Amino acid sequence: MTALPKQQQIAALFKQAVVIPVLTIEKVEHAVPLAKALVAGGVRTLEVTLRTDAAIAAAKAIIVEVPEAIVGIGTIVNAGDLARAAELGARFGISPGLTPELLKAAAASDLPFAPGIATASELMQALAAGFETLKFFPAEQAGGIKALRALAGPFPHVRFCPTGGIGEGNAATWLSEPNVLCVGGSWLCPVADIRNGNWAGITAMCNSAMKSLKPA
Repeated sequence: MTALPKQQQIAALFKQAVVIPVLTIEKVEHAVPLAKALVAGGVRTLEVTLRTDAAIAAAKAIIVEVPEAIVGIGTIVNAGDLARAAELGARFGISPGLTPELLKAAAASDLPFAPGIATASELMQALAAGFETLKFFPAEQAGGIKALRALAGPFPHVRFCPTGGIGEGNAATWLSEPNVLCVGGSWLCPVADIRNGNWAGITAMCNSAMKSLKPA
């Protein structure tokens, strides 16, 4: 990691990413070709979620074999998950929510981290622990853009990666919000395409998205 403070690091990663694909990888052998397909389409910052038994091995394979990729670990829900992400060499971590224990562990860790929030009270907990770059999840279900705009009033300096219900049709609208650094979503890598090995199709979708979406 650079000498920049962790929150500056993750804010910079998010801003340059524009879109972070949320990857649920079922088989380790899918990991490297999927990452290569995403990178070929201009999508380098990847979130490998801890939702499958293959996740850790998949992330490790991408880190080793696709050095152009910036690999983060998502669905971090406890200190153990956070430690595993740091140990395997992830560049950042993201959680769907927060607990006092997770915030304490993340504050003590060297890993740049974005806790997930859905309410003002959760946002205040994150701020109290030193985090001001956050995941807004589940974005559409938690009130959508109107909710995010409402949070911008009392918390104008907080920046977000909204995830949940975001896809090709509304990503640009979210990215136009001044407190949004990037968006997360799985539409760039549909499960069916991953299972069928449609890597060319994934690359084409990424190319299209990166050409049409402007940086936040």
